[in-house]
Amino acid sequence: MRNPHPNPSPCARGEGLTAPVTSSPGPPPSAFRLPPLITAAVAAHHEETVSLLQELVRVESVNPYFSNYETPSREGDVQDVLAVRLERLGATMDRWEPDAKALARHAGGPGYYPDRDFRGRPNLVATLPGSGGRRSLMLLGHADVVSAGEGWRVDPFGAVRQDGAIYGRGSVDMKGGTAAAIGALESLRAAGVYLRGDVVVASVVDEEAGGMGTLAVVDRGYRADGAIIPEPTGLNVAPLCRGILWGRLTIPGRASHIEMPQPHWRDGGAVDAIALGRVFLDAIDRLNARWAESPAKRHPLLPLPCQVNVSMLDAGEFPTAFAGRMRITFDAQYLPSERNQRGLGGHVKAELESFFAEIAQGDEWLRENPPHIEWLVDADCGETAGDHPLSQMVHDAARSAGAASRMEGMSSHTDMGLLVNAGIPTLNFGPGAPSVAHQPDEHVTEHDLLLATTTLALVIAEWCGV
Repeated sequence: MRNPHPNPSPCARGEGLTAPVTSSPGPPPSAFRLPPLITAAVAAHHEETVSLLQELVRVESVNPYFSNYETPSREGDVQDVLAVRLERLGATMDRWEPDAKALARHAGGPGYYPDRDFRGRPNLVATLPGSGGRRSLMLLGHADVVSAGEGWRVDPFGAVRQDGAIYGRGSVDMKGGTAAAIGALESLRAAGVYLRGDVVVASVVDEEAGGMGTLAVVDRGYRADGAIIPEPTGLNVAPLCRGILWGRLTIPGRASHIEMPQPHWRDGGAVDAIALGRVFLDAIDRLNARWAESPAKRHPLLPLPCQVNVSMLDAGEFPTAFAGRMRITFDAQYLPSERNQRGLGGHVKAELESFFAEIAQGDEWLRENPPHIEWLVDADCGETAGDHPLSQMVHDAARSAGAASRMEGMSSHTDMGLLVNAGIPTLNFGPGAPSVAHQPDEHVTEHDLLLATTTLALVIAEWCGV
């Protein structure tokens, strides 16, 4: 793909970022010797970081997947906000719209969805070149958010600041982390700290619906010696995320007047899809109990086992008719150890397909009218060793900043697997409780935002060298 810059830097071409360091083989000057300088700079810059977060939250950048692509995306407006900040830092900008056809060589692999439309939905990658001779770092966040939903006490896109927190959809997932990353870079510059290694800042689209924006970044050739995704981790270091499957099970029935006597279904009588759906819901509960006890469904860094969580039910057309169909939409998780040869959840898909088919065999109607399963999203997982230098550095920096940080994997999905598969050691670290993401009154505390910004500033200086 043609690069938009007439004279792209080595970083913009994806070259020179992972080359072995041949000069100054010793360790770089430790940024942890500079915590008072960096901490003071971050604290002095805090209002600017909060202001950036509020500006980002006020952009209603809902992924159009959640409106069936009937509502235009405003992910590009997020990129506009970030571009202003990054251009002030002297970054080289690369902005483009991913193209599903151009990415077709990745079909069948992580992050690829053939029907995605990215018109008006650009990625943004900014490269801040260092003076040379040290490690490069990528900071990757996503511009899209899920829909607001119901139950808010405040305007979900108002970026209300009250009681030491910023409220709004995306404040935690993950505009807070993006603001912290930009705030860290701005604070270092304000403190007169200049870096030797390059920093690549990527803001991608479509993470909330599978990760094709990050696939486009990798496909474009961007690489670094390490990467941090500032997703909400509660300031813990998360070198692992689970894979996620979204599935929809459609159970057929036969509609008929609900108040009338019904003959056997072979004689034209009704078949209540809701009654059949209850059978599957009960079976899913039993499956989850088995998975909870299975070592194959657990990971020592994760607080929860993999489960099949039912998220949506859809059945019936009229109050006076038996349901002629019931749809069960679910979210199922899988671990890196369960990936198939393409790095996706094919083994778990097959496991669930076999499970649902076995349930159907227990009912004579379903034996002749089997349910149908549709796979909506397969978002891959990723893992970096907990003792990797980047993992340990972020943990040490968080502790130095004052956070009670520990190593704990992400129970949800992030885009880290796409970067890990491209050879980039990657972990997640960011402000906010992950349990608050996607909830009404989503919010991030200013304390978390400050600690995350301080941590990232320390890590950037330590990893890239000053």
